[in-house]
Amino acid sequence: MKLNAVTAATMSAALLAGVHAEEVAEEAAASVPELPTFTPTTIKADFLEQFTDGWDKRWKPSHAKKGSSGSDQDEEWAYVGEWAVEEPFKFKGMEGDKGLVVKNPAAHHAISAKFPSKIDNKGKTLVVQYEVKLQNGLECGGAYLKLLRDNKALHQEEFANTTPYVIMFGPDKCGHTNKVHFIFNHKNPKTGKYEEKHLTTPPTAKIVRTTELYTLIVKPDNTYIIKQNNEEVKTGNLLEDFTPAVNPPKEIDDPKDSKPETWVDEARISDPDATKPEDWDEDAPFEVVDEEAEKPEDWLEDESITIPDPSAEKPEDWDDDEDGDWIAPTVPNPKCADVSGCGTWSKPMMKNPEYKGKWSAPMIENPAYKGPWAPRKIKNPDYFEDKTPANFEPMGAIGFEIWTMQSDILFDNIYIGHSVEDASKLADQTFKLKQPVEKALADAEQPKPDDDVPKSPLDVKFTEDPVTYVKEKLDLFITIAQKDPLQAIKFVPEVAVGIGAILVSLIAALAAAIGLGSSPAPAKAAGKGKEKAKDVKDKAAEAVATGAEKAKGEATKRTTRSQS
Repeated sequence: MKLNAVTAATMSAALLAGVHAEEVAEEAAASVPELPTFTPTTIKADFLEQFTDGWDKRWKPSHAKKGSSGSDQDEEWAYVGEWAVEEPFKFKGMEGDKGLVVKNPAAHHAISAKFPSKIDNKGKTLVVQYEVKLQNGLECGGAYLKLLRDNKALHQEEFANTTPYVIMFGPDKCGHTNKVHFIFNHKNPKTGKYEEKHLTTPPTAKIVRTTELYTLIVKPDNTYIIKQNNEEVKTGNLLEDFTPAVNPPKEIDDPKDSKPETWVDEARISDPDATKPEDWDEDAPFEVVDEEAEKPEDWLEDESITIPDPSAEKPEDWDDDEDGDWIAPTVPNPKCADVSGCGTWSKPMMKNPEYKGKWSAPMIENPAYKGPWAPRKIKNPDYFEDKTPANFEPMGAIGFEIWTMQSDILFDNIYIGHSVEDASKLADQTFKLKQPVEKALADAEQPKPDDDVPKSPLDVKFTEDPVTYVKEKLDLFITIAQKDPLQAIKFVPEVAVGIGAILVSLIAALAAAIGLGSSPAPAKAAGKGKEKAKDVKDKAAEAVATGAEKAKGEATKRTTRSQS
């Protein structure tokens, strides 16, 4: 009887049947779409820049000194960074599409362009939109723009960090800081001074090498919307979400008020009527000798805890006259390893049951307590209420004034105006066309899965490697069965079916051996065996539906442990 062959064939057939129940996901290679060709837009706006011919007549780099004049660091803070208009070299998504590019790493850059006429958004929606492409990533630096206050003294060659601006918007990252700035300068109507208002919880910038689209919308009702790639990432109100607040508080603490000397702000005090109990012994020690302790019978008092190392030898170059008498190093006494201890025995210390420590009076509620003191409130002499902070100061120019450790940051398709629809149309003509191409190029650059990396048992296919498949499935079944046989049947039903088939084959073989003289008996037993095998297979199939997800998790854990 070729029982081993029959068993192996049955097991393989059962496992092969289980393969058909598994879902196989195959990844198709990403195809890169054909590059669209750049076409200048016909959309109109207060300011719209696509860096076409003649851009250098509008944009002027600054070579001013950063910081206040006369500073010791004037030379170090000069705007020496260079600019260029060129097509991207990383993930080019559109043919002929050029942008303004930061050319120098670890340098201060400043460039600006004046608006054809000042932009006054009083009573209007303001829309600011532009593209940023971080071709070399961004570890530390800014990629934000500034809308500069309209000013007759605005000279592009002197544009610097001290140039007054109305709005600052865009990504900024360095170390753990990673956010999309939205800052506006607000004029105090009482003092005439300007103060920066920072968005309290700005959204996180997405640091990728593909083009990112940033949009800011500020409406006349003081609400704002920040979008990234046409998706809203932050909404709110200028009167609620900025620090310091646009409007100061109506009341403030009186600076002349002071806490009275008789003011009691201690909520609890020691009980003045409490007395120390007569039996309270403050001098009782924390620990005392355990008088009931007895020396263990196996304690070796005549043995030292350590002994000279019997294997140690005096070095050949040891000179007793110069180095002194040589003494062998000590090692733990091996005789003490298997007993309670060696050397002189003394009774151990134990916690003193009579110990109470230093006595102190218990705490009680203070009857004279008046609560925490606070100065009285008075009217804020500097109070004002600006109900329309969205009416920004008139803007006369746009500028990029940044410092960055990475070069080749590209800016493009700048829209500044009042139409949300037109800004969206511009994005449709530019960003939406190039984004899928750039994404496909970025995906294609990702490293392919390493075929040499060992696969999870659930990833091994029977048709690819039958031996490994059977071995891994059996190993997984045994591992789970040691803890819970029922779970093993649920998690690896293929093995359960195989084992059931083997048992049926063994029963049939034994029945055939016992009833050698009667041929119908083996046939009948075999028929019953087939029915039992079918029942086992059906139950195992049901277990797949309930245990598939848990099986995958268990297999992943096993694979992780085997690789660690």
